[in-house]
Amino acid sequence: MRYPVKLFYSEEDKGYIAIIPDLPGTSAFGETPEKALKEIKIVEKMWIEVAAQEGMSIPTPSTEKQYSGRILARTPKTLHRQLAELAAEEGVSLNQLVVFLLSEAVKNPAGANVSKPKKAA
Repeated sequence: MRYPVKLFYSEEDKGYIAIIPDLPGTSAFGETPEKALKEIKIVEKMWIEVAAQEGMSIPTPSTEKQYSGRILARTPKTLHRQLAELAAEEGVSLNQLVVFLLSEAVKNPAGANVSKPKKAA
């Protein structure tokens, strides 16, 4: 199985930390990114071995999960109205507006400088 790894520098530890979000509790330290990645592979193997021995469920790597591209979001009526009005003002569908806003929020988590969507041609 191929689990995605997140790697980041820890100022506090003065080194690199690697984690596997799909496998709770996994983390490894390295003075270089390469060392942290090498260590996390050992941790991954050990985690899976222990889980198998204990009869625990071993999650499917998130990279192998399939997504339909559809979501259902319940919103307050006032938000639904505001979004629909904004979509109408911009000449785009409500779906296009929501996809645009979500895409911008993922690219800019702080929400800074979200521009308006382009009108459909």
